[in-house]
Amino acid sequence: MLNYNTIAGLVEQAEQAEKPISELVLAQQAEQTERTEGDLYEEMRRTFRVMEESVASGIDPDLRSTSGLTGGTAYRMQQAVREGRTICGEVFGGALTRALAVSELNASMGRIVASPTAGSCGILPAAVLTIRDARGLDERTCVMSLFTASAVGMVIANNACLAGAQGGCQAECGSASAMAAAALVELAGGAPDMVANAVAIAIKNILGLVCDPVAGLVEIPCIKRNASGVANALCAAELALAGITSAIPADEVILTMKRVGDTMPAALRETAEGGLAMTPTGRRLFKQVFGT
Repeated sequence: MLNYNTIAGLVEQAEQAEKPISELVLAQQAEQTERTEGDLYEEMRRTFRVMEESVASGIDPDLRSTSGLTGGTAYRMQQAVREGRTICGEVFGGALTRALAVSELNASMGRIVASPTAGSCGILPAAVLTIRDARGLDERTCVMSLFTASAVGMVIANNACLAGAQGGCQAECGSASAMAAAALVELAGGAPDMVANAVAIAIKNILGLVCDPVAGLVEIPCIKRNASGVANALCAAELALAGITSAIPADEVILTMKRVGDTMPAALRETAEGGLAMTPTGRRLFKQVFGT
């Protein structure tokens, strides 16, 4: 029986079955919930459609958050891509655009998918939708990759945490980045062991990242961290697909993330009492939003 205790366990069972992780997850979830695979697939397809809609809505040039602190950056990034002003080209620029769009829509109280959290909602959609457009992938392939990403998220939740208030931003954007990297590897035809290496590399790259939202709002620096999160996912997936392995296994990296989060001061865990939230500008923005 497939479980979500370790990444190694997922990889082992996928290799034994000679199937992608996503297929095993879909079958196991159908059996566990006593629903059909078709029903579960349709539910995930609706989630995927919301991700698409969130990107489209989030690119609105006039979009502004409720606080007034953020908005419009996704549109500006999109324009830079369209005008050929980016350094890394359309794929990378498109991924940044989508990540910004979804996270800005979240800040504007729009409809998003918490994947795995609202604060990290732009990373997974940006990764999957970007490679879909770059490679002309069909919808089913993309939807199935979300089952692999979900399995990774469940392992992280079972062994560490997903909340910034508990483990810092490494737990939110780090986990989302690992989930996105896993999805990217599967979408690119990578083997299950490559998925594990991508997860390990993605989390290692964000290990120790604090959660320090300015004014206590999931906007600054959270929105731009979604962009850096999808960039990290692309990096991790590229390395893994090239056959580069992580010296530290994914499961050990996840447990390390938990230990780092447990030792992180409360001021750096979403309390807005440390980090960027306590800079002079951060304090000024707090007063701008909430008054004295």
